[in-house]
Amino acid sequence: MARFVRWYGANPLHLLVLVCSFALTGYALVRLLAVRPLAVAVWFVGAAVLHDLILLPLYSLADVSARAVLRHRAPRLPAAPWIAYLRVPAVLSGLLLLVWFPLILRLSAPYQGATGLSDDVYLGRWLALTGVLFGVSALALAVRLGRLRRAARARAARDARGDAEH
Repeated sequence: MARFVRWYGANPLHLLVLVCSFALTGYALVRLLAVRPLAVAVWFVGAAVLHDLILLPLYSLADVSARAVLRHRAPRLPAAPWIAYLRVPAVLSGLLLLVWFPLILRLSAPYQGATGLSDDVYLGRWLALTGVLFGVSALALAVRLGRLRRAARARAARDARGDAEH
């Protein structure tokens, strides 16, 4: 087993899940290509171009900008991986926008005619959900910073007691 892990780089369960995911993807691709091969090819190329040429540079720039703006923290605060607390809600909010943008931006003309429901509520709900995501993330960061601060104080108190004993 150790030889396999050294050779492959992960445990056999990882390989099994990877093979299963490739099999499922291959099955879906065969089924889709049988029905609409041109539409699948256009979608795949469009998704690759949209992601690689537009979205990747945009979210990389946003990440670098956030790091540059927020890297100057107060020296008394303990170090925490704060960027993850910014990335996670931003990615989730972005994914929601990507999936629901026709309704959020009111671009789905047949929606109300087809469902009888208004699309007026989606922008407000997406903004509220984005606010909640960032709020929960800020609360989680505050809890993490509080724990780190308490641990640093306890360590300092332990060190002070150790110095006083010697």
